[in-house]
Amino acid sequence: MIDLSLEAGKPQSNGKVALVTGAVRGIGLGISAWLIAEGWQVVLADIDRKRGAKVARALGSSAWFVGMDVAQESQVAMGVAEVLGQFGRLDALVCNAAVADPRNPPLAELKLSYWNQVLGVNLTGPLLLAKHCSAYLQAHRGAMVNIASTRAHQTEPNSEACAASKGGLLGLTHALAISLGPDVRVNAVSPGWIDSRSPGERRQAPLSAQSHAQHPAGRVGTVEDVAALVAWLLSDRAGFVTGQEFIVDGGMTRKMIYLD
Repeated sequence: MIDLSLEAGKPQSNGKVALVTGAVRGIGLGISAWLIAEGWQVVLADIDRKRGAKVARALGSSAWFVGMDVAQESQVAMGVAEVLGQFGRLDALVCNAAVADPRNPPLAELKLSYWNQVLGVNLTGPLLLAKHCSAYLQAHRGAMVNIASTRAHQTEPNSEACAASKGGLLGLTHALAISLGPDVRVNAVSPGWIDSRSPGERRQAPLSAQSHAQHPAGRVGTVEDVAALVAWLLSDRAGFVTGQEFIVDGGMTRKMIYLD
């Protein structure tokens, strides 16, 4: 059962449609739930079709699911066509789909197939989505947010593929902001170490005081921190912001923490 913990009665529809990839767990699910609470119609896109359909049902009538492997252009094209066929518009795109493991195999064991898989999902995916969604975003002066990572800035053992893909995503974000502006705003959000569990799971098993003590401000980030920032970047309140990276890491960008 999905614990949203964000709903305060039925949200007032704002008439806008957002497509969120990697949307059926963790940060992607939190972003989707937050946007629904703010009145968006949210299309959840994910490669996990079974879970995606279940999550969409749990989120209610403001959620709709489309199966999609973002690294495959044919699937991206068909998925976007489904969204347009269902809603007739697209106002926002959130590219959250990613290969989840932040650490590669050791460099000597790193296979080109794994490298290609990570860059395919983490970097090629947002490019393909921008390519196939840009005309519809431009028609409604929409916005795009790419979920990057602070690993693009940090040195960490065995993170070559993740760091390269997320660093490339920051460059892609800036380039798209120039290419699609001024009609489409494009920004990136880079989470650091985020407790991506659901609110219910966090209540049942809170992080230890030791975990909090390892962070400069004594506070570990949550899915809601990222979701609230994404929602703001998609709103008219951030209408002046484009081509930027926003870091959500509690001040840890220059301090790597290794948790047991």
